Amino acid sequence: MKQIVTNQTVKIPEGLTVHVKSRLVTVKGPRGTLTRSFKHLALDIRMISPRLLKVEKWYGKKKELAAVRTVCSHIENMLKGVTKGYQYKMRAVYAHFPINCVTTENNTVIEIRNFLGEKFIRRVKMAPG
Repeated sequence: MKQIVTNQTVKIPEGLTVHVKSRLVTVKGPRGTLTRSFKHLALDIRMISPRLLKVEKWYGKKKELAAVRTVCSHIENMLKGVTKGYQYKMRAVYAHFPINCVTTENNTVIEIRNFLGEKFIRRVKMAPG
């Protein structure tokens, strides 16, 4: 059964600017700019006021209505990313052969030893950041 309309709003904190144009959302803040496209979803995304963004879905089925909350969560994560930022941590796991990872050259190169029991030492240059 289709529901007539489902909507949800996202509050935009002070100091951030959000620009929406044809389901392309751009968020600017102190840590940079993030842009994300939601063109694959048939939703209405618009700014109600300078501090309020509204996501709507008209005549949607259950799966389509779930996308409304998903888009709002993605936009909230973008807002968090340009204010606080994110940090990713990687962990090396193994099943039988214990892997050793060592950073060298001022933490720009990682050396991976004993990968799948190999004697070859793999050296990978890390991306900045």
